[in-house]
Amino acid sequence: MKHIARKRFGQHFLVDQSVIEDIITVIAPKGDDLMVEIGPGMGAMTGPLLEKLGKLCVVELDKDLVDRLKQNPLLKVVSGDVLKVEFSALADELLQDKLFTKTGTIENAGQRERDCLRVVGNLPYNISTPILFHLLDYVDRIKDQHFMLQKEVVDRMIAKPCTSDYGRLSVMLQWRYDMASLVEVPPDAFDPPPRVKSAVVRMTPRKSFERLRFDVFQTIVQVSFSQRRKLLRHTLGHWLEERYFGGQFDLKRRAEEVPVHEYIALAGQFNAL
Repeated sequence: MKHIARKRFGQHFLVDQSVIEDIITVIAPKGDDLMVEIGPGMGAMTGPLLEKLGKLCVVELDKDLVDRLKQNPLLKVVSGDVLKVEFSALADELLQDKLFTKTGTIENAGQRERDCLRVVGNLPYNISTPILFHLLDYVDRIKDQHFMLQKEVVDRMIAKPCTSDYGRLSVMLQWRYDMASLVEVPPDAFDPPPRVKSAVVRMTPRKSFERLRFDVFQTIVQVSFSQRRKLLRHTLGHWLEERYFGGQFDLKRRAEEVPVHEYIALAGQFNAL
């Protein structure tokens, strides 16, 4: 029986085979990968990934789809909300799972790097940004991420300063990831077709990055872009004054004019406080 896409889950199922092949090509799965697919849906990418990997972990919220997925013995199915999944614990669990060790591809979990997961998925449009921020908590255990998202979201993720797309999402993600848009996907590649174009983005954790107090960094970026048309002295300036900030930072600019490394440097000055 055909599964009907549910709006409350933001479901749009990928059906174009040529697009699926292009996505699998850029992901380039290898047999020894510990891969997690978020939102496998009807399995458009799940099947091709299994052909390359021989085993796969999937995270699915829709209970009807979970029942279908569990019929495949090559899948480890995590049923529930991806925003509640602790990916570090999941990585440890996969390293001990017989499904992922019986093939001989993982002989000694202790020899693997700790950033062992490769995460992929066609993310639900209605919660794509919360998922991206949730994964920031586990970036130390992730090798790379390949996601299909609304193209406008991908444009914001990779945006450069002094552009209309540059904003909070750009700064927060570029702190920890190198990112690139790889494949553009038209609406008619899905069933039902969304009203927007989509794109596949690659997110590779940066090996070198500034360790910050995340709460401070997040607040600085949020306050800065809260009124992006105003000069920063009207927003971030007040926030800094309240904290008796004595350092140097040019507030005679708008938030979109400040490059990522300057936001990072400003947040870094609060590390010792």
